[in-house]
Amino acid sequence: MAAATPWRLLTVGRGALWRPIAWAPGVGCCKKSTKYLTRPGQPKLAYKRLKGRSPGVIFLPGFASTMKAQKGVELEDFCRSLGHSFIRFDYSGCGASGGTFSESTIGQWKKDVLAVLDELSEGPQVLVGSSMGGWLMLLAAIARPDKIAALVGIATGADYLVNAFKQLPLETQKEIETKGEWYLPNLQKYSEFHKIPYTFIKDAENHCVLHSNIPITCPVKLIHGMKDDHIPWQISLNVAQIILSSDVDLILRKHGQHRMNDKDDIKLIVNIIDDVIDKLRTLS
Repeated sequence: MAAATPWRLLTVGRGALWRPIAWAPGVGCCKKSTKYLTRPGQPKLAYKRLKGRSPGVIFLPGFASTMKAQKGVELEDFCRSLGHSFIRFDYSGCGASGGTFSESTIGQWKKDVLAVLDELSEGPQVLVGSSMGGWLMLLAAIARPDKIAALVGIATGADYLVNAFKQLPLETQKEIETKGEWYLPNLQKYSEFHKIPYTFIKDAENHCVLHSNIPITCPVKLIHGMKDDHIPWQISLNVAQIILSSDVDLILRKHGQHRMNDKDDIKLIVNIIDDVIDKLRTLS
């Protein structure tokens, strides 16, 4: 196994000093209408696209989340203020896209991300993945290295569903296999549960990335809250350690929760993306 390249760690408390930008969270502008990407033999994908300069930004929401997530909306407003292109979309079986959630898989959602990259984007892209979207971000960067300029992971949930299942008692795992379904707590509404088919877990095992060095060489920024009680920040640390890129930053929010939706969290995320775009434009 090849040795992973060095990574940098930045610990962040309640705030951070970054280059100021002409943007403020919660200050919305005109919203793009929803359009649909049709694909032969595949569910149609609902998306909103803002055309602009390169590099573009594509937001990948978390598990069972949608493009209406606060981070996606804020990032669209930010990219509009910069004049850069931006895409947010719903995975198959989620939000306004076609398909059913019960038939969705990590493999299907990976195909969705690649379809957006191939059919809707132009030029180099910065992928911003939230939670499970961070896992899909890594899978997409491995599959389309020539299209990815940089990655920004927010509470990156690489392999987390598979690992969460394997941490269950063996009796519980066997019961889930027999019944064919797993009731997983909803990360958006804590009093509710997602019913996940056992086949979803088996498919997800085919897309795990933490078992060996991750063959990604573009710049990578990983942001994680140290008080995330759903996806441990150590997962982002693991990604930082085994990814092959020589340009990797891990930013830890000491008081950050899983969703990273506080105003200060959003400001940090936007400033990091702004810094990434600025460096990419300088290099070009």
